[in-house]
Amino acid sequence: MSVRICVPCETTSGETRVGLSPDAAKRLASETVSIAIETGAGDAAGFQDADYSEAGVEIVHDRASLLGGADVVLKVAPPMNGELDEIREGAVLICLLRPHENAPLFEQLATRNITSLSLELVPRITRAQSMDALSSQSNLAGYKAVILGADNLDRIFPLLMTAAGTLSPARVLVLGAGVAGLQAIATARRLGADTWGYDIRSAAKEQVESLGAKFVDLEEDQAKDAETEGGYAKVLSEDEQARKRELLAQHLAKADLVVTTALVPGRPAPVLITEDMVASMKQGSVIVDLAGEAGGNCALSEGGETVVSGGVTILAPLNVPASLPYHASQLLARNLSSLVKTLIHEDEIVVDLDDDVIGPCCVTHAGEIRFNT
Repeated sequence: MSVRICVPCETTSGETRVGLSPDAAKRLASETVSIAIETGAGDAAGFQDADYSEAGVEIVHDRASLLGGADVVLKVAPPMNGELDEIREGAVLICLLRPHENAPLFEQLATRNITSLSLELVPRITRAQSMDALSSQSNLAGYKAVILGADNLDRIFPLLMTAAGTLSPARVLVLGAGVAGLQAIATARRLGADTWGYDIRSAAKEQVESLGAKFVDLEEDQAKDAETEGGYAKVLSEDEQARKRELLAQHLAKADLVVTTALVPGRPAPVLITEDMVASMKQGSVIVDLAGEAGGNCALSEGGETVVSGGVTILAPLNVPASLPYHASQLLARNLSSLVKTLIHEDEIVVDLDDDVIGPCCVTHAGEIRFNT
């Protein structure tokens, strides 16, 4: 007896990633684990069928037979276009399930007795770091956001000294110092920009500054502004949030590129940049809004579109990691293979709901929905 892991082609529009790379497959396969992949599944990510064959992976042409014989299905996007009906009842599905917006899918998974694990719900604990797909993909999104911004900006990033004179560096402001934000800061710094970072968490200041960037401390700005020339305290506005936005607007007005990364799971993205703030920005400046799929951090963002308002270009790209499918798939494959290894005990799959990784990310099991949207 052995565990059969299967990887189908992605059917979601624009999804170029694949659930398993040849290298990850080679490390995952064993005497008790066999792996099969649908023909062409890795093409868009730069992995050919021959690469998988060399890694010992079986190439299957018939999708229905592939999914019908799977103990574990590894995917990127949630199943759609009839895929769910082809997956064997009792199998395990692991992918980015979008748990906060896919309640109808969970009912179908439970009805078909499919155990589903959502990569978005993998807990951020030390043991699960190698399984953290949100972090691996956010890293790439932060990098690509700066590249997109640089490509759309009408100036270069670094300080440049020439015989014709000196060019000042571009000023980049990154809002949100999570995984994507810190990678955006690091990338902007590598490109030579005068880089600033902002986050509502005070602990982020040290992280931002460790990358050689400057931290926008609105509390510090507010404290300075609250003091008169004689050292007496001024009365602050009753609406602290409005004041913070006002202070942030001053930094936005100086920026050439702004990258926004703020997301709240299961909720619309917080609006950090209002229409008035955009109007105060410099002609030719650019905003790259990585929260476009959740409504955007900029009030003028339109998911998947480029908007120009008052000379400011606002990009809200969707599924940014899929624009870097080779490395995105490599990282995602390592996340998926690490997670599936926790399920394999000798020659069978064991779903231990008491496990501190499996329990939190298990959405459906034994005909029941375990996640509350």
